[in-house]
Amino acid sequence: MQVESRTLEETARRIFAELKPRTAPPDIRVEFRAFTSLCSRIRLREGRIMVRISHLLREAPTNVIESLLWILLAKLYRKPIPADAQECYREFVNREELRQDLVTLRQTRGRKRISAPQGLHYDLTELFDAVNAAHFAGQVSRPKLGWSQHRARTMLGQYDPHHHLIVLSSLLDHAHVPREVVEYVMYHEMLHIQIPVIEDGPRRSIHPPEFRAAERRFPAYAEAKAFLKRLPGSIR
Repeated sequence: MQVESRTLEETARRIFAELKPRTAPPDIRVEFRAFTSLCSRIRLREGRIMVRISHLLREAPTNVIESLLWILLAKLYRKPIPADAQECYREFVNREELRQDLVTLRQTRGRKRISAPQGLHYDLTELFDAVNAAHFAGQVSRPKLGWSQHRARTMLGQYDPHHHLIVLSSLLDHAHVPREVVEYVMYHEMLHIQIPVIEDGPRRSIHPPEFRAAERRFPAYAEAKAFLKRLPGSIR
């Protein structure tokens, strides 16, 4: 049964009163937003708490949403999160049908516009095959490859598991970027194919310890990282 925002805001105010009984509650707004993940957000700005909950939880039972509000508000004010709230929320979001809904949503939204893998200076297909042979014994299945259509500075590389797609920023397709740097970015994204994201309820670990250890085994790791630090971008 869908829960109305007014009811959610009343619940949030009650939780706030339990967390901070000596403090007058601020204005609280709760709304559902069309996110492509289960991640929900909370922020305090200018005396107002704004909570945005993934629309994938719109039909969740009342106790699940209340548990999520407990988690978000407790984190906001750095208070202990009740164990029963964590357990209730984690049990719900780990249901197979909800996970399948999330996969379907990601497959049908956010289609990326990319350019062909053959760039001006680097061919991503050739690069992928070389990295695959050198570091993965040729065992990684080749995904769709492409350069970003814009010289993306905020994300130099990304692996999209739902479309089995690796995109590298065209900022790297330049004569001044050493080949080992582009290979490192490709290697990083290929690790995401080998080492999937760890999902534990609302928490996601994109780069678990196993990933970081494997990343440091790239022969030119230090040199590539040093070069990339001078570029205004990041990889994930």
